[in-house]
Amino acid sequence: MTLPAPRTGLAVVFDPGDDAAFTHTALAAHAPQASRITLHPGPGTTSDTALASDLLQALGKPAHIPGPYPHGRPPLWEAAAAWTTALAVTRLTVLRAHLLDQRRLQCLLDLQCQTGIHLTLVVHRPRLTAALHRALAAGHHTTVHTLTEARALYLGDTASSSPPPAAPTLPASPAALRWITLAALDRLVSYDSPQPCTTACAPKPIVYHQRPAPLPPTPAQTARLTDRLHTATAHPARAAALAAAIATGASFQQLTTAHTDGFHPADHTLTLHDRTRYTDGCAIYPIPPWATVFLHAATRFAHLTSTPHLLAAPTDRPALLRLAETIRLRPPQPPAGRAGTHRGPVVWDWREKHEALSHETGQPAPPPAGGNSTAATRARSR
Repeated sequence: MTLPAPRTGLAVVFDPGDDAAFTHTALAAHAPQASRITLHPGPGTTSDTALASDLLQALGKPAHIPGPYPHGRPPLWEAAAAWTTALAVTRLTVLRAHLLDQRRLQCLLDLQCQTGIHLTLVVHRPRLTAALHRALAAGHHTTVHTLTEARALYLGDTASSSPPPAAPTLPASPAALRWITLAALDRLVSYDSPQPCTTACAPKPIVYHQRPAPLPPTPAQTARLTDRLHTATAHPARAAALAAAIATGASFQQLTTAHTDGFHPADHTLTLHDRTRYTDGCAIYPIPPWATVFLHAATRFAHLTSTPHLLAAPTDRPALLRLAETIRLRPPQPPAGRAGTHRGPVVWDWREKHEALSHETGQPAPPPAGGNSTAATRARSR
């Protein structure tokens, strides 16, 4: 994937009197849906990791990345850069910049270089600190001193437009969310074991021979599940893996075969591999627009972290299922009284067991739990 060319855009706002109007105007400009982020580091932000956590929260994400961490540290800055690019954020305003040391300032400058974002540092004192002097010495930056000029930097091209919309409300607690039942997740837990390709292959557009094409979620379901994915995890790969599973109907084993060069945002396609043809062979799957942002973030994240897996490693299945259950996503469930000894909130492999039992007895298997019919599946998610 070709990285975006960095755009020049670095400015310093001087607020020598620590005028509340400078701060309030910057906070009012915060509107992720309008591609603007305002970062107000908390009093306890004393490390580059803490600053990255604040940035993820400003992007509407949890302030942590679930482990393990191959390099011994959580890849928070890499996740922030991936989401900044995928969500098309173009402006970042950082308040209290005079309190940041050179290491944290360099992290912000690296983010600006990686994403091309316009970075505005607000200094609530009459002159630059020594750390700011050193951080800014290597490149050109703009300096402004008035509230009008500062507002223009905060808002960018929308400075003369109407005020930004109100900040989104906090997401509901997981217990308050209704389940979204999607037949496309039926094979996420599968007994199949497709193997990744170790040599060049020639994938073709998917033709579903071994299974039906996944039923796409309704517009209402799409709106709910994307909102939950965005607010439930800051891990781009985990969010993208669930989005890809819903879009393609693929098993977890298939998701582990995805590589960074297999996602093509311009064509809205994702290539999954299966050299032993357990399912439908190596194939190119269409990706709907709602899922593209998650795949885009995962691709950038994989590049920045040098991760070989685009969506998931073979050991990630428990974490992926936990994420799905946390945001109340599940496949069609068995009828009441047929869940067996399963004690969790979701039976993930009931369809697989149902089909295996039917194969052993030689009896045709009726559609499980309402099957994949549109009416049954959508009725369960209401």
